[in-house]
Amino acid sequence: MTAPSRAPSAPPEPGAPPSPPPPMRLRELVFGAACAAAVRAAARLGVADALGDAPMTVETLASAVRAEPKPLRRLLRALSCYGVFAERPDGTFAHTEMSRLLREDDPNSLRAIAMWCTEPWTWDAWPLLDQAVRTGRNVVEDLYGKEFFAYLNEDAPESADVFNRAMTRSSEQSAREVAALLDLSGSSSVADLGGGQGHVVACLLDKYPAMRGSLLDLPRVVENALPRLREGGDLADRARIVPGDVREAVPVEADVYIIKNILEWDDESTARLLGNVVEAGGPGTRVVVIENLVDDTPSMRFSTAMDLLLLLNVGGAKHTTDSMVGRLEAAGLAVRDIRPVNPYLHAFDCVVPA
Repeated sequence: MTAPSRAPSAPPEPGAPPSPPPPMRLRELVFGAACAAAVRAAARLGVADALGDAPMTVETLASAVRAEPKPLRRLLRALSCYGVFAERPDGTFAHTEMSRLLREDDPNSLRAIAMWCTEPWTWDAWPLLDQAVRTGRNVVEDLYGKEFFAYLNEDAPESADVFNRAMTRSSEQSAREVAALLDLSGSSSVADLGGGQGHVVACLLDKYPAMRGSLLDLPRVVENALPRLREGGDLADRARIVPGDVREAVPVEADVYIIKNILEWDDESTARLLGNVVEAGGPGTRVVVIENLVDDTPSMRFSTAMDLLLLLNVGGAKHTTDSMVGRLEAAGLAVRDIRPVNPYLHAFDCVVPA
């Protein structure tokens, strides 16, 4: 079994200030909400989309995004301290590698994710983190009187739309990397459980023209499956769309099952899902679990923050390597390999023993 490896840290953005001493770093951390709010404001204003390849004056940018020049300069100066945009000696602002990721048209765009992680409900929930830590349960039900996704869909449709866009964009990006990593050349069928719109299945069917694929997710989710997988699509003759709840049953037979970023609920639901997969697949079936980890990964600042957010909204958790392996083995799976998919995802390659 190959243990996850720590990738080298990326070099700091040009012009980024040196790391401050501990007292100043702590001051910066407690003002972290200001940084998150600044990224959200830039994303909502569309500053990155308005800024072209050449540096621009604040006045020109302000006109493009319908903002006041002076406060826009303050916003951009704050973001430039973190390498999001760069202020030039002549007072103009230019793109950096990070600010380009806020463009809607960038193939690796994180604009939707930036919006999702700073939605209005997050500002209500974060101050109650101590309560969640004391009790071990989510705070959203106390705040809004209902389960998180019920709240989103019934009371915050705009936030639900942001969530859907963020998950779609994230799935598009990671699906290509998952398909590139996995060697399924000895398999004839694959099923993506809780696979959303079916980006992983589509990428794998593109890679393996003789393979058949199934997408299983909640009815309201698969209603919006990729057109390529639905009737009339170019992959429809090799694709099967199955509405259902993987926590209740897995009514799909396949050589390989893929479970990506859904083992974040409570332990009981996770155990039930994995048990359903083992029962559906039977001995010799390959199961690939893909998750964020909160240890031994270059994305720990991101993944541990997401771990706390899961505690706040659904009472879930990200996994360590050991906790993930423990849950997989407890379900009757043998873990054969662990490999990084990218800096923030790892693949656990398992088999149902004979």
